[in-house]
Order: sequence, then C-alpha cells, then structure tokens
Amino acid sequence: MTTQATTDLIARAKQYWLPVYHPRDMVLDHGKGARVWDTDGREYVDFSAGIAVNSLGYGDPDLIAALTGQAGKLWHTSNAFYTEPPLRLAEELVRASGFAQRVFFCNSGGEANEAAIKLVRKWAAAQGRPPEKRVVLTFNGSFHGRTLATVTATAQPKYQAGYEPLPQGFRHIPFNDAGAVEAALAAGDVAAVMLEPVQGEGGIVPAAPGYLKRVRELCDAHDALLVLDEIQCGMGRTGTLFAHAQDGIQPDIVTLAKALGCGFPIAAMLAGPRVADVMQYGAHGSTFGGNPMATAVARVALRKLGSPAVLGNVATQSQALRDGLAAINADLHLFQEIRGRGLMLGAALDTPYLGKAGDILGHAAAQGLLILQAGPNVLRLVPPLTIAGADVEEGLRRLRAALTAFKAA
Repeated sequence: MTTQATTDLIARAKQYWLPVYHPRDMVLDHGKGARVWDTDGREYVDFSAGIAVNSLGYGDPDLIAALTGQAGKLWHTSNAFYTEPPLRLAEELVRASGFAQRVFFCNSGGEANEAAIKLVRKWAAAQGRPPEKRVVLTFNGSFHGRTLATVTATAQPKYQAGYEPLPQGFRHIPFNDAGAVEAALAAGDVAAVMLEPVQGEGGIVPAAPGYLKRVRELCDAHDALLVLDEIQCGMGRTGTLFAHAQDGIQPDIVTLAKALGCGFPIAAMLAGPRVADVMQYGAHGSTFGGNPMATAVARVALRKLGSPAVLGNVATQSQALRDGLAAINADLHLFQEIRGRGLMLGAALDTPYLGKAGDILGHAAAQGLLILQAGPNVLRLVPPLTIAGADVEEGLRRLRAALTAFKAA
C-alpha cells in the first residue's frame, strides 16, 4: 500500500522536476546487493542496476570505504592542482586497456563522447583535413548521449526531433553491415567511425562476429580513427573488462562511464597512440572531471569489476538468465529472440507484442522486479555483475509472474 508520505514525495517531483522523465510511482529508499526497497517497505529484485551503472550492487563495503575515506580528505580542488586519486586511476586504466596512453576524465557518458568527437576533429585538423573531411560515421540504432553533438551522432531520430539545426559532420549507416562501412569510407571524407560493440538503447544488438575486425581494417586502410563507445557495454558488463577484447581489436579511442563509478558520476575518454598527444593545454577541460572522490571510488570499481571472481560470475549468471528466459518463453511464447553478451541481455518481443515493452515493465514492478526496456520492443536485463544465483532465480520467478499477468491483461 502506498503511504501518504510517498504520495506527497511523488507529487513534489511532478511539481518541481522538469518533466523529461517518466518514473514509476515508487520512491526507492535503500538497497543491498541486488535488491532494493522503497519508502513503503516493498522489496524488489533489481535487474536494471541503475541502467547498467550499479555493477557491484548496492552497499558494496569497498566502494563505501573509498568514498567515505576520500570525503574526509578532499572533495574537490579543480584541475589547476594535482591530487593522487585521478593520477592513480589514469595509470590503472591505461594499463588495463592494453592500448591507451592517456586519459581524460569527465562526469558523464555524454561528456566522454563529446570529448571523443572533439579529439577526432582536432586530430583531423592537425592532419590538414578541411572541415568537410572531418565526418564522424555512426550507426542506425546507436546512442551516444544528449548533448547536441552526441545526440546528432545518435542515429535515432526520436532523440533529435525539435533540436534542429543539428551540428554538421555526422553520417549514419546501417549497423553490422561491413559493406556500408566500406562504401562510406571510400568517399574520403570520414575522419572516424564511432560505434558501440553492443548497442544498448538500440535494442541490445551485439556486433556480429568478425564485424569489428573488418571495421578496424577499413579504418586503417582509409586513415580513419576507430572510436568505441563502451559506456554501457564496458567495465565487465559483457564478460570482459572491455567489450572489444572479445573481438580481438585495438581501438584508437574508448569512452567509459556508467559502471566506472558504480553509481558515483564519473566518465573517461581513453586515447591511444595516434591521438594521445593531439590535445594540448587549453584544448579541452572539465571543472569536475577527475574529482578526487569520484576517482577514489572508480579505482575500487575498476579493480573489482576486472577481477576473475566478478567476470566469472557474469558468465555463470548470464547463462542462468538465458536458460530461465528460454524456459519462460517455451511456456508463454512472448519472445522472438534472446540476444546480447554477458549480463547485457535483451529479450526481443515477438510480433503480437511489439510496442508493449513499457507495459511489461509495469507488471514487473508490481511483482517486485525492476527491469528496463531498450526501445519499445525489447526487455533489457542488466543486473549487478555480482548478482547471486538465488537472486537470479527469484527475479526469473517474478518475471514469469509478470509476463503471465501481462498476457492475461
């Protein structure tokens, strides 16, 4: 039962927030592991993890210790001075990446992708390329952020409508079509190819086997950079610390956010040898980027998310989720496909249920399960990477109940 206090809080949100979101009518209060509770005491299994952010779950003691320990020392100083946490984190990211030489810290995925786009343009300018030959190639179904540049890079018209005129210098082509990449690069005006190894908002669509290798080859042949947006699929989410490791390639730029801070806002752009020295003093900046509190937390997150224990759990629970979804579908016949990698899974709705993903989310919440959608036709399951088998089993039980109620409605 919803209490008056909860009703009042929701009413305040509707009165004072810019109404760009549509939250469920609940107020989450606290969490532990892969479960959260609202202000009315209802408990939920969380298969959403703050949109693939809370990858170590809720209440991780090592994250709390890092945050509180740094909070007692320095919160912020600006990049006019050195502090130790961002210096250590930069070194650790470079070593973990296997390709990067330098790191730029910021606060969100949109900022990281904005920095990557600026770095591409700066690199192209340094090569003497005129503005019309600094095109960034992106892909239908992609999502790269909400700034004007990144929403233009995002090849989904619904995110761009009403924000025209959009910045120039972007071109969109079909995803997983190597021939389309080859044709686009042959035009001679592309400075970089930017893509997600697993598209998130576009419906949990992984790069096809061999696709990223071919894109890398084409970039090399046409002197273009390869930029990988691993904001959602990186940091262990797909079963390896960096998603592209499964494709056996080295990018020129990688962007990270979301799970890098496991809920504390931080993002990073990793720059490989072709671009590491392009931006010099004054070329870019961020007031809060590399904040000592955020980077202290991210150091712990990086270490734990790359550990064999966490990555092993991703493989185990990914298979458990896939098996559970297959069993549900054998009885209810709702999905045409289960796709994704690791603990970034999408259940694509079959034809009779297209457009109904949002309705299913409401039924799931009523059963005590938090899940997401990736567009109107795909249920998105991105639980904490540390989720226990018992929580997966209980979440699947609640999902079955929600889907049964949905079909009966």
